[in-house]
Amino acid sequence: MERVLFCLTANHANADFALLDRVSRIPASEAATRLAELDFVRGAVVLSTCNRFEAYLDLDDPLAAADAIAAEAVVGALAELTAEDAEALRESAHAHTGDSAVRHLFAVTSGLESMVVGEEEIAGQVQRAAQDARRAGTVSSPLDRLFQQAARTSRSVRSAGDLSGADRSLARLALDLASARIPDWGSARVLLVGTGRYAATTIASLRARGAADVRVYSATGRAAMFAAKYGVRPETTLTEALRDVDVVITCTARYTVTPDAIPGGSPLLVIDLGLPRNVDPAVGAIPGVELIDLELLALHAPLPELADSAHALVGGAVAEFTADETAAPAIVALRRHIDEVLEAEIGRARTRGDDGRIETALRHFAGVLVHGPSERARLLASEGRIDDFAAGLDAVYGITPTAPTHAETETDGIASA
Repeated sequence: MERVLFCLTANHANADFALLDRVSRIPASEAATRLAELDFVRGAVVLSTCNRFEAYLDLDDPLAAADAIAAEAVVGALAELTAEDAEALRESAHAHTGDSAVRHLFAVTSGLESMVVGEEEIAGQVQRAAQDARRAGTVSSPLDRLFQQAARTSRSVRSAGDLSGADRSLARLALDLASARIPDWGSARVLLVGTGRYAATTIASLRARGAADVRVYSATGRAAMFAAKYGVRPETTLTEALRDVDVVITCTARYTVTPDAIPGGSPLLVIDLGLPRNVDPAVGAIPGVELIDLELLALHAPLPELADSAHALVGGAVAEFTADETAAPAIVALRRHIDEVLEAEIGRARTRGDDGRIETALRHFAGVLVHGPSERARLLASEGRIDDFAAGLDAVYGITPTAPTHAETETDGIASA
């Protein structure tokens, strides 16, 4: 049975942050597991970041045109949502099918769909989502190849030069906005709440602005180890740490700063980079406290014109991925036929006392023999002529392509690596 790739996405551009905040509280691995248990879903990867929620599904082909059914399945898998949130997600989320889903993932991974266009963290977040799905056993062969190709596409876009070395991140954007309130970062006392990957990115952005007094607090007890690694000062008590700083930057999914933790009397700038929220919105109502959160950042996010090459690279990667997927059955059929002939010849060589040299030569020759036709199959697939190649296989070898198994595509080198 043929399959189709499907994606349902809700992000900062089409859903409000309050909804994304609540949806993001559902563990992505749990949501993927629920989706993968559905009869018509062959694989699922869920990407949940600070400003987007996306479900990528490998569906049975009869559902290819039934976007509403697949979208409802995603909403249904998020059982913790209230009826109001479920309806809001249905109305705001966008569905992508087939090549559109491929293009969307490649663009997302390359940072072209981010609130800060070209942000660097998203590529790692996408790959961690795929890794989590692999560990949970929810990723299918087509999805695995899709996410591997997405990683390669992201590297190609960045190496093109348009987005590399630009310090593009939410942390950078937040600090740019905060600089209007902090005239001299060199004398500012800064507290980070959280020790994850984003905290490390934030430190780099702070130091680029001359910040020297940086401290870190972790509710999980990792502050000392993190501080030693990045050369900052560890704090053991959040309330005490907040009494002696000018800026607080939160970047953790495990803690929420409440009004009770905020000392009164001194000006304080609080930057919340988390979703779910790390800071209770009520903190922003405390006299002397200014709160910058993702909702405010979205209003100030720049939308620079990216060079045509970045979009062209994504488009080319989509075409390459689609051609490889289309050509895979024909290539595997050819490889299978040649392997059968190869094994028969190797068997005869062994009965004649081959010491291994003939077998090695035969295997090398078989690899060379299949390479040219495989490249031709990919080319014809990209031109919409894969049926011509299949007809040639039938005419010359009498073989008919069928959908390859995951083991065959991995062995034959068709899958992305």
